[in-house]
Amino acid sequence: MVSHIQYTLSRSGRYYYNRRVPKHAVHSYGSFIRLALCKDPVEAEAYAKRLGNVLEGAWSNPLRLEPVDLAGIIESFKPRSSLLSEMSEEYLALRQIDQTPPRVALRTFISIAGDRNVRDYTREDAKLFVDHLEVKGNKTATIRRRINSLSAIMNYAYSELDLDKRNPFTRLFIRNEGNDVFKRATFSKEQLKQGYDKALTSGSTVKLLMPLLGETGCRLAEIVGLRLEDIDLENDLIHIRPNPARRLKNKTSERVLPLVGYARTAMEQAMLDADDQWLYPRYIKAGHSYATHTSNAFNSWLKRDFGGLMAHSLRHTFRDRLRAVECPMDVIDQIGGWRSVGGIGASYGEGYEVEIIRKIMTKLC
Repeated sequence: MVSHIQYTLSRSGRYYYNRRVPKHAVHSYGSFIRLALCKDPVEAEAYAKRLGNVLEGAWSNPLRLEPVDLAGIIESFKPRSSLLSEMSEEYLALRQIDQTPPRVALRTFISIAGDRNVRDYTREDAKLFVDHLEVKGNKTATIRRRINSLSAIMNYAYSELDLDKRNPFTRLFIRNEGNDVFKRATFSKEQLKQGYDKALTSGSTVKLLMPLLGETGCRLAEIVGLRLEDIDLENDLIHIRPNPARRLKNKTSERVLPLVGYARTAMEQAMLDADDQWLYPRYIKAGHSYATHTSNAFNSWLKRDFGGLMAHSLRHTFRDRLRAVECPMDVIDQIGGWRSVGGIGASYGEGYEVEIIRKIMTKLC
């Protein structure tokens, strides 16, 4: 029977778009258009209105009658899921970022506030999240990163769903924020040499990470996730670039670095235990790099033998060593894959050539 919604009829509880085609468009569409919509009257009315607008536009110019993909219009116009988990997957699929921080934040937040329609979350939910992290003993900088991750996801969801709603994670206060910051200790030259020598004679690929990290300034995950095709021993280079097993932290993380001194020697040894694809195959499982597992074993050794120092201390030490040889700040940022602090101009051009970087890193040996 004909329904009260224009250009529709209803049969067995389902609505159909039903419309006679004007004579000048019959050769493109046929005499009638009949298309299954849905059972919900509100949704059916929205579909019918959308189809009507598209068809009126398509039929307005008799000289150009291109057939319209009506089924495609219906599919694209279907209501989207607005669950936080599903909107988050959309967001993460679009962003080329390290997914671990936002996924950790999401898992924690959903565990205490539930996986709900994004429009239903309130300021109280966000405050509960902060309180939970504080009770768990997270540093204030960690809490701020978790908040920023969730705030970015909410902003994406509200924009995509065209919601006029204040983001509950905006301008959240954290008690004593910044007061728990401590300066990370660094390795002395004697500790570096002692550690490098021990690593090279240990027969342990995990301990080889010390010279590999200490003499390149790389993040642990960048080295553990290296493919053999990223390593060029003929020219003493490594290419830090994303691959299917691990992303990079940000766009500036993609770079080419020379292997000099201890790093070159350590890389030769590490490659003896590589497979035909990965430098650290034991930490690549089901197409994913498990750098955290490596970190646990590596940090356990460092903390025991070097007074509590950890893998990231090598990266801080490396930056200090570059400063000590008066390396320009934008070169330091390029070598370490850090976001530049030099302003917009620092990101223009192709950056410094690898041979210039090689000369600087050779001074550190």
